[in-house]
Amino acid sequence: MNEETPTQTQEIMDWLIPTVSDMGLNLVGALLVLLIGFWIAGRVRKWIKNALDKLPNFDDTLTSFLASLARYVVIAITLLAVLNQFGVETTSFIALIGAAGLAVGLALQGTLSNVASGVMLLIFRPFRIGQFVDVGGHAGTVKALSLFTTELATPDNVQIIIPNAAVWGSSVKNFSAHPTRRCDITMGIAYDADINKAMEILKATWEKDDRIHKDPEPFQAVANLGDSSVDIAVRLWVDAGDYWGVKFDLQKAFKEAFDAGGIDIPFPTRTVHNING
Repeated sequence: MNEETPTQTQEIMDWLIPTVSDMGLNLVGALLVLLIGFWIAGRVRKWIKNALDKLPNFDDTLTSFLASLARYVVIAITLLAVLNQFGVETTSFIALIGAAGLAVGLALQGTLSNVASGVMLLIFRPFRIGQFVDVGGHAGTVKALSLFTTELATPDNVQIIIPNAAVWGSSVKNFSAHPTRRCDITMGIAYDADINKAMEILKATWEKDDRIHKDPEPFQAVANLGDSSVDIAVRLWVDAGDYWGVKFDLQKAFKEAFDAGGIDIPFPTRTVHNING
């Protein structure tokens, strides 16, 4: 019994020393792979970010997303290499990750659809931060555009959050896309009023406003013969930022000019006949 003990101990040592040595080498190799992989991931992220930052029209949000995505891809490859260093069968592991990814993708269809729509919005840029748009049945100023949602603020400063899938899947009316806009104002006058005089008053009034563009030339015409008024349409081109100011100011100025010129602005009237009288 005493003679067998040294033999068994020697056998254990003969097995243990190479095993520990191999494990130590594998551990050192895994640590090196891990450190190098994380270093490469950081460098790839920085390189992609710097490259995309040089593109003048590329969005910062999309730049950060693509740079981070590339970093995580490199990290995932690094982790698989570390597992392979310890003898783990990575083929089946990759298949398992793929199956799990498919299941998660099916479960998060709506969320992934918003992300895909967000990427498309950031690439094609149908609108930008600060522009006034009508999208998805809502009108407001664009405050933020992320990968999941678009944030609008209405003229009375109410916040509206719209999923990107709804934004990308609907028509977008961008009121700020062009530097100029046409301002349409309709003024009604009485049937017995002098139409030519009324049109001269309107022209003299808008010519006093320096915000009105000379090209395209302002336009006015009789647009409609209504039930109680002759409607004169005035179409003026202004800078997009001056649109509401011009519209509000001219409507007031037109009314005051008509009052001073003796042009009546009628209102609907109704004649009631008393059949018993």
